Amino acid sequence: MGTTKSQIFTEQQNNLAQIAKVLGHPARIAILEHIVKSNACICNDLVDEIGLAQATISQHLKELKAIGIISGTIEGKRICYCLETKRWNEIQNQLFTFFNTLNNSGKSC
Repeated sequence: MGTTKSQIFTEQQNNLAQIAKVLGHPARIAILEHIVKSNACICNDLVDEIGLAQATISQHLKELKAIGIISGTIEGKRICYCLETKRWNEIQNQLFTFFNTLNNSGKSC
């Protein structure tokens, strides 16, 4: 397998691409919406709400945790997930800056 070319891009470009990749799955968007709506949740709640297998939900949670947008705290035998608002705001600012830069370039096809 070949190496990736990510080193030719800026850290900001790689970071934004990783965020977009993680947020690019509808199940992850549904998970985030449920966590925000319920202000915290347990993995089994997500299984019931979204209708995917527990292992699938766990994998999606792992991806969301990898970019720091959610965190989990252990409560007995369960993990309660919540939104990391500081990271959420950082991601929101990164996306705003990216789209705002493109909008203000004054160029179009």
